[in-house]
Parts: sequence; structure tokens; C-alpha cells
Amino acid sequence: IDSIRLCQYACREADSLKSTGVLDPTLLRLQDLMASRRRMLSELNSNKTYLNELRNISDKATRQMLERVHRDAIKGLSESIAKIEAMMKKIIAENDKIKTNYGLLTSVPGIGNLTAIYLICCTNNFACGRSGKQLACYAGVVPFEHSSGISIKGRNRVSNMANKELKKMLHLCAISAIQSYPEFKGYYERKTGEGKPKMSVINAIRNKIVLRAAAVINKQTPYIKNSGAAA
Repeated sequence: IDSIRLCQYACREADSLKSTGVLDPTLLRLQDLMASRRRMLSELNSNKTYLNELRNISDKATRQMLERVHRDAIKGLSESIAKIEAMMKKIIAENDKIKTNYGLLTSVPGIGNLTAIYLICCTNNFACGRSGKQLACYAGVVPFEHSSGISIKGRNRVSNMANKELKKMLHLCAISAIQSYPEFKGYYERKTGEGKPKMSVINAIRNKIVLRAAAVINKQTPYIKNSGAAA
């Protein structure tokens, strides 16, 4: 049934559909490196967690041996992650188009190196020209009305059909922005002081960061800091 529906849609919209351009090999390399880093980071955190749990082992000799093994694993994983991040920076430095957008994204408060790279990877270096709202929906930071007729009137919710990895990275961006930038810190304190739920305010900051990211890319100009911009 799905195949039939897709075929009917393709035939009906054949005149307006446009083929997707070939992905840049450089972006594919960055995507592979980001995926490898994500797996290694998961293994690193798992080893760190288990290292703390080893304190419960009663046999001292066994505990010390396992601690040495896991410390070596943690050291090796940390070094591998550092090598991958250095390789990604080298790739970006050698590609002018990616380097330009990378610089624009990192000018936005809260967005660090890895979030900028991930945004470039998952948007094909913004080749589709997404608006801020489209990018925010994709990242899962836009709340939608949760209602049905007159019987269900719930709080607004964000969509589950979102890029959860990007959403998680944007959460860290929002926390960093609150801690390091007065415009976001003031916004957070004012809204929570008004009784707004903390997570709702953090989500609003995530949304603001995404909108700023899309704006600097579409305008091709770095972010201009403004103490009242997050109001």
C-alpha cells in the first residue's frame, strides 16, 4: 500500500518534484566522523560509569586490575575522540563553503564547535535554505498545540518526530548560553521568576538559538551581540 501511494504521489507531482543534489563527499566524511565520535563518546561514558561501580568489588586485587584496564580504555577512547575532532577541524579548514558557515554558526551564543558541525552535516551545509522555523521544527524545539475538539486541551508539546541528537545538543547549548551570556541569563531568570516551568524556558532558549543560527546563515553575516535580543 505504501509503495502504491508513493508511486501515485510521484506521478501526480512529477512536474513540481525536484531531485536531491548529490551529497558533498566532504559532508559525508564529516557525518562518518561525527557518528564515530558519538559511538566512542558513548563507550567512554560507559567505561567511566563502570569505573565508579568497581568500588563495590570486595576483592582488592581484582578491583585494582579492572581499574587499570578501564583507565587504559578511557585514556585510549579520549585520545581517539581528540583525533577525530582534530580531523573534522582540518576538513572544515580546507573547504571554504563549510568553513564560512561554520564560522557564522559559532558566532551565535551557545553554539560550540560540535553543534555547528552537526548542524552543517544534517542540513547538507544548509543547501536547502531552510527557514528558522523549519529548522526549529526539525530540531524538535517548537511547541505545538495539544488539543482535540473540546474534550482535550493539554499543554503545548514539542513533536516526537524530531532529530533527537540535535535536540540534545541544543539543550547543552541553551545551558551554556544561560551560564555565559547575559541576554539569555536575564531572559531565563525573568521567565522563571514569572512562574514559567524551567524546561519550558530552556526550550524557548533552544528555539531562539536555532532561529539565530538560521538567520546568520541566510543573511551570511555573523551574529551581533545585543543585550536585549533575547527579551
